[in-house]
Amino acid sequence: MKANVGGVDRALRIVLGLGLLSMFFLAEGTLKYVGLVGIIPLLTGLVRFCPLYSLIGASTCPRGTRGA
Repeated sequence: MKANVGGVDRALRIVLGLGLLSMFFLAEGTLKYVGLVGIIPLLTGLVRFCPLYSLIGASTCPRGTRGA
């Protein structure tokens, strides 16, 4: 897996993922389960690889750090 998520993109994904996951613990009713969607941006931010980016050929990594 080549890295295709850059620094700013990575930080935003991690913050968004943690924010959504917090809904799981703070919200009530069925809305709390929407927070589980936060797992996706959190994981893609942590591993620096987005499967959707690879499908469309996109990357937010600087050229020198791809494949790290």
